[in-house]
Amino acid sequence: MTSTAVIQTDTNDTRAHQALALIAQHRLLATTQIHQMIMPHTPPRKVHKVLGPLRAEGLITHTVLGGRSGLQAHFLTPAGSQAVSDWPELRGRHADPITSPTAAALRAAHALTGVRAHLAFLADARTRNDEYQPLDWTPEVTHRLPDTGGEDRLVADAVFHYTAVHPRRLHYRAFVEIDRTTMSSERLARKLITYARLYDYTPQQAGRRQTVAHQASTYAWQRFYPRFPRVLFILTGASRTTLTNRIADLRRMTADHELVTRFATRVPLGAAVLEDLEEQGPSAPVWTPLAGAAERRGWMQL
Repeated sequence: MTSTAVIQTDTNDTRAHQALALIAQHRLLATTQIHQMIMPHTPPRKVHKVLGPLRAEGLITHTVLGGRSGLQAHFLTPAGSQAVSDWPELRGRHADPITSPTAAALRAAHALTGVRAHLAFLADARTRNDEYQPLDWTPEVTHRLPDTGGEDRLVADAVFHYTAVHPRRLHYRAFVEIDRTTMSSERLARKLITYARLYDYTPQQAGRRQTVAHQASTYAWQRFYPRFPRVLFILTGASRTTLTNRIADLRRMTADHELVTRFATRVPLGAAVLEDLEEQGPSAPVWTPLAGAAERRGWMQL
């Protein structure tokens, strides 16, 4: 009787695959962030044994951030992009590649801040034994909108998928907006209008008149989501007073704009400070709802 040999992959090979996929997904990752994603319970130096061969093979390169701190942020080379182009876990990801260390450095602040938020959810999920993995956060997700005098597309900073296990199994999705206070508070709040437009957008087929019932069942977002994702604003980069005022402006937009007010009756909306997520966890009462009572709560209770 013959038996089929079982092929065992080396642990470092598996982690190398994970690291390459994560760099492709997020486009730019600091060494410490890769360590927290794929091997958090090992000494930090271990991650260099994973990244070193990828660099030697010409699949990744890096830029150095933070002056003397020497923080490295890694991104794919053209060869690395080609290597992962047909990986099933990255299907549908066609982000423009980063072309140089200078280009990487210019986008590092926003990209790595988004990853900080992702890591807060990841650490919380591990504590709660929920189902949420490093690839469940997808940055820079674009949806088309009708050109009605406003923006013709919505680019969410990220979309994530999360499954809570206890006390019962529930699936969650969320759009994430990262605010580093680099834009005006009014411009930030206007993003709520764009999300409300996406919620209401119903593509019209040429030459066909649709009934109200048919339109309600063919919203554009239903091509991608069984339920419209909640919208979470994560703020950082300023004093607590400034961030509190910006959250108040988001609440004011929700109350004053008719389209957003109606949107808020159907989709949970919330805002929180990034440092609170990192210190207390996203499931802690650190989120301010953008509609109704302002009492803070966990993101799943919005």
